[in-house]
Amino acid sequence: MLQVREVMTGPELARELEVSERTVARDVLALAAAGVPVYAERGRTGGYRLLGGYRAKLTGLHQAEAEALFLAGVPGPASDMGLGEAVAAARLKASAALAPPFRDAPQRVGQRFHLDAPRWFREAETPAVLPELSRAVWRDRKVIARYRRGDEEVQRELEPYGLVLKAGVWYLAARRDQRFLTYRVDRFREVAVGDEAFARDGTFDLQAFWDEKADEFARSLLTEHVEIRISPAGLRKLHATTDGAAAREAEAAASEPDAGGWVTTTFPAESLEVAYDQILALGPEAEVLAPPDLRNRLAATATRFAALYNNPT
Repeated sequence: MLQVREVMTGPELARELEVSERTVARDVLALAAAGVPVYAERGRTGGYRLLGGYRAKLTGLHQAEAEALFLAGVPGPASDMGLGEAVAAARLKASAALAPPFRDAPQRVGQRFHLDAPRWFREAETPAVLPELSRAVWRDRKVIARYRRGDEEVQRELEPYGLVLKAGVWYLAARRDQRFLTYRVDRFREVAVGDEAFARDGTFDLQAFWDEKADEFARSLLTEHVEIRISPAGLRKLHATTDGAAAREAEAAASEPDAGGWVTTTFPAESLEVAYDQILALGPEAEVLAPPDLRNRLAATATRFAALYNNPT
């Protein structure tokens, strides 16, 4: 932390490390005794510092830390962004710097974990403009982008802040006219990276921004509401058959269970057609109470099922 921030007070370190200030002071003495040039500076701008030029070495990593370092690398998406060679070189240098017992970390991780980002039954296609966008994101360069919006193409000047890979689809988080927006990268037709840099908002948090936008998008799709009676097993299964936000909303709205553990609740769905498939997947663990059209359709389907299985083969 001191290498990154240069100076930190005892209370700041205690909050970050979730220990007491007494523990921080004791650990600083232990570090100094071990040869780490850390010292305390008094005064209004004081705190703990390291002597200039001191850097901790990678040989201080524990085995789990060394393996996590290589787990953090995502070769496929990195290559898509034009960073494949840089990632490979960094992994090689990090491996060389590790203590001998930990140098097999890349092999151990590679044998145990693999990220396959795209969804099933979908060809993985890398948008042609992705490497250019990636360079603009790294360099904080404005871009002139032409992209498809509905049936038309529009051109916009954007400040590209970050890239997100979601279920095999790349998205760009960008600022335009002081507003942060999201764009599907595969809808960009052309991207020209300019020479003009933009001043990045230091308070922007890509993960928090994406989580908020993803939640808004998911909720915007849920326009229908279905009232159901559902068993405890059905309520557990609801998470596998519906959107996560819909399942959580259904749990929050659930009534007190009856003698058999069944509850009455309402869950949102994209459409009655989608709700039909979701309820059908729950089988006899759920009963639709409303709307009537959906209940009648499921009743008709149940009658057809009964006819099929009651007919001896």
